[in-house]
Amino acid sequence: MKIVIAGAGEMGSHLARMLSGNGHDITVIDNELKLLEEVTNLADVITVEGDSTTVAVLRRAAVRRCDLFIAVNHEENANIVAAMLAKKLGAKKSIARIDNNEYLEPNNKEMFIDMGIDYLFYPEKIAAREVINLLGHTSTTEFVDFSSGKLALAVFRLEPTSPLIGHPPTGFDEGETLSYRTVAIARDGATIIPDSESRFEEGDVAYVIARQDVVGEVMEFSGSSNIEVKNLMILGGSRIGVRIAMELQEEVNIKLIDYNAEKAYRLAELLDKTLIINEDGRNTEAMLEEGISNMDAFVAVTGRSETNILAAMLAKRMGVKKVIAEVENMNYINLAESMGIDTIINKKLVTASNIFRFTMSTDVQAIKCLTGSDAEVLEFIVKPNSPATKSRIRDLGLPSDVIIGGVVRGDKVFIAEGNTEINPYDRVVVFAMPASVGKVGYYFN
Repeated sequence: MKIVIAGAGEMGSHLARMLSGNGHDITVIDNELKLLEEVTNLADVITVEGDSTTVAVLRRAAVRRCDLFIAVNHEENANIVAAMLAKKLGAKKSIARIDNNEYLEPNNKEMFIDMGIDYLFYPEKIAAREVINLLGHTSTTEFVDFSSGKLALAVFRLEPTSPLIGHPPTGFDEGETLSYRTVAIARDGATIIPDSESRFEEGDVAYVIARQDVVGEVMEFSGSSNIEVKNLMILGGSRIGVRIAMELQEEVNIKLIDYNAEKAYRLAELLDKTLIINEDGRNTEAMLEEGISNMDAFVAVTGRSETNILAAMLAKRMGVKKVIAEVENMNYINLAESMGIDTIINKKLVTASNIFRFTMSTDVQAIKCLTGSDAEVLEFIVKPNSPATKSRIRDLGLPSDVIIGGVVRGDKVFIAEGNTEINPYDRVVVFAMPASVGKVGYYFN
C-alpha cells in the first residue's frame, strides 16, 4: 500500500516507522528538514520538504497515486485542508487528526465526509476514554471490549499473591471447554506466546481473552482486587485531563492540579464540579497537603513524560491503589512499567490502533495496539469461503506467533481451542505479533 503522511512530528514519525515495518511504501511531508532527516533515520521512507496544504507539494508527494493519506501536522486546520486537497487530487482514503470534539458530532462528521475526508480522529479524546474505561477495571493495566462486549481482553500484572504463579496457562488440553484463554505473557520486556510448557511467574503481565460473564473471575487472578473509584486526582490540565474530568465529575470527587495559574482559572470556570488546584505536582509536600494519600486513583497527564512518571511513582508510594501515567516517550514505557506504575497511556499507540485498520487488506472491525507489548489484537468478520472456514483451527497453519482467542457466533461465545471450527460471518478476535499482522487477514478474507 502507498501511504503519504503529512507531518513528521512525534506522531507522524511513529506511524512512519510502524507502517514501513509492515511493508508499506511510505512518503512523509514536512516543512522542517531536520524532522524529515530524523524520520529517515528511523524508517525506510521517502521525504518531501514543503507545506502539505499546498497543491504543488502534494503533487510532488504523488498523492494522486496513494491509497491512504494521513494528516498529523501540529495544526488542526492544516490537517483538514491537507486531507481535503489530497482526496481531491486522487488519494483513495484521506484521514486527519483534529483537536476539536465539535467536529466529531454526527451532523458535522457528514459535512467533513462531503468535503472528502473519510475519517477524523482526536487522539486526546480516545486516550481519555481509555483512562475512564480503566478506572472502571482497576485491577487491569489494559482492558478492551470486542464484539459489542461479548469478549474482552484483560491485561494484568501478576502480584505475589496471584494464584496463577507456577501454573501453566489453560487451553492446551484436548477437548477442554474454556471460558478464558491466555494469549500472551510479557516478561522482562519480551512478549511470549505461551505453550503447554509455559509457567506463570511473579511480575508477568498476562494477556487474557475472556467471555464477558467471567471477566470478574479472570481479574481476580492478578492477585489485586478491583476497587470503586470515588476520589480521583488528575495531574495536568491537558486536553486528556480536562476530558476525563468533564465525563466523571458528576459521579466522582475530582481534584485537578495544574502548575499554570492562568490555565487553572480557566479550568475552574469550565469544570464547575471539579476542584482545581494551582500547584506543582512534583512538589511532594504540596501533593501530601492536597490529600494524594486519600485518593483511590491518580492520573498523570501533563504532557511531559518525566513529570508524569515521577508524580505517578509518588502516588504509588503514598498508597494510591490505581495509578495511570501518560508516557509519550516510547523509550520510557518499559522503564515506567518496571517502576510499578499500573497503567501507561500513549497517544501514539492509541492513534496507531485507529489508523492501522485502514492499512489492512481485510475488513477489520477493531484493532488495538498494546502498550506493554509489540503485539496487536484484531477483530475480523469471517468471509464465506475464506481459509478459516475450511478446517479446524489446529489445521489452519496459522503462524506460530498468532493465536485466535475467541469466536462470537450470534449470541454464542466460544474461547478458541484446537478443535474449534469457524463459520462464515463469525467474529473472531486474534492476537498477533508484528511480523504476522499483515498475513493474518488472509485466513478470514
